[in-house]
Amino acid sequence: MNALLVVFRRQLSSYLSAPATYVSVVIFLVLSAVLGLHASQLLENNSSDLHIFFQLHPWLYLLLIPTLSTQLWATEHTDSFVDFMATLPLTRGELVIGKFLAAWIVSGVALLLTLPLVVVINVLGTPDNMVIASQFMASWLLAGSYLSVGCFICALAHQRLVVFLLTLSLLLAASSLATLLDALEQQAPLWIIDSLTTLSPSLRFAMINHGAFILHDCLFFISMIIAFLAATILLLNYKYS
Repeated sequence: MNALLVVFRRQLSSYLSAPATYVSVVIFLVLSAVLGLHASQLLENNSSDLHIFFQLHPWLYLLLIPTLSTQLWATEHTDSFVDFMATLPLTRGELVIGKFLAAWIVSGVALLLTLPLVVVINVLGTPDNMVIASQFMASWLLAGSYLSVGCFICALAHQRLVVFLLTLSLLLAASSLATLLDALEQQAPLWIIDSLTTLSPSLRFAMINHGAFILHDCLFFISMIIAFLAATILLLNYKYS
């Protein structure tokens, strides 16, 4: 546990000292405000929740998550780091989990910085804050599942640009799956549509975002996180064994 905390603090410090972290968070917040308030006319709709705002998050994460992912393993592929790691009482699991948690915390902080929007909604209307709380939790789980994918890709590739582009491409495909399924609804067999729907993070997120905080959907995101982190650990064990 102590080793995991050391990795967590080291990675968190790396994020806090990287200008790219602040740039990506600021862009995330600006786009959240512009698209959530202006483009969707949230305040004029007098909504009791932030469904319109949160349905944009799979797209807003397309910049934030790849940027955070590129910083996870950027300096850990050198021979000197591998030799240094061999001298520490640190497992690959502690290394992966510690780094992932640091990235997930940063994404959570970025999400919490949108809380002034909740204050505005409460001042101007009578929202259901329990629904809004479930929407925040769903968005954080979505960010965690996206980050677990980025963590795996970062363990595969060395160059930051390659990691960024691969992560962006996969997340874009996941976010666009709902549109693709709508287009195929009349042409593909129903069982194919249903199978792809159950595997789509953005569609699972949309279900929770409607206020239905279903344990089954939450477990989907948690299982996705565990699966990709386990795959990352196995990949690193294979590469550096």
